[in-house]
Amino acid sequence: MKLFRNLTATFAILLVVNAINGQDSGLNVGDKVASFKALADNGKVWKSKDFVGKSNLVVYFYPAAMTGGCTKQACAYRDAQDDLSGLNAEVVGISGDEVKNLELFRKAHNLNFTLLSDPDGEIAGMFGVPIREGKKSIEREVEGQQYTLNRGLTTSRWTYIIDKNGKIVYRSTQVNAAEDSNEVIQVLKDL
Repeated sequence: MKLFRNLTATFAILLVVNAINGQDSGLNVGDKVASFKALADNGKVWKSKDFVGKSNLVVYFYPAAMTGGCTKQACAYRDAQDDLSGLNAEVVGISGDEVKNLELFRKAHNLNFTLLSDPDGEIAGMFGVPIREGKKSIEREVEGQQYTLNRGLTTSRWTYIIDKNGKIVYRSTQVNAAEDSNEVIQVLKDL
């Protein structure tokens, strides 16, 4: 496990160096996405292969559960769920948060889509999303109880749409948290 963490950290450093040098190592429109899996907010393993081929998959990376911009983005996706379902789209949000954080985030804001925990940045790295070490914990109150929310790393805010064939048809690296779901809906309408 220590070796994996060291490799993940090395990969993250390379992503940051490439970004600084203007080199893009991420997946782009037209690229096929390998299947991936992670623990979801409900503590169960979520697998992309269960969705690719059946629906369009909206994958959005966000820095941290229960923070301002991330909450706006998640609530916008929540509020747009009927439109997204009507466009045959499944939404999944990914961050470096622990599963417990994601469970609380979903509960606190009545989120109606899946959140995935990527504490080592494996999925972010696969997509090429820059990751960095960030504030390891924040304090939040949910239903009158105080919680400490920990996360392994912080990802940049990027969004992808993967079509039914497993190919990327949309990629945004300049995401406006509050408007992300609206932009995704427009792209899905044009597919």
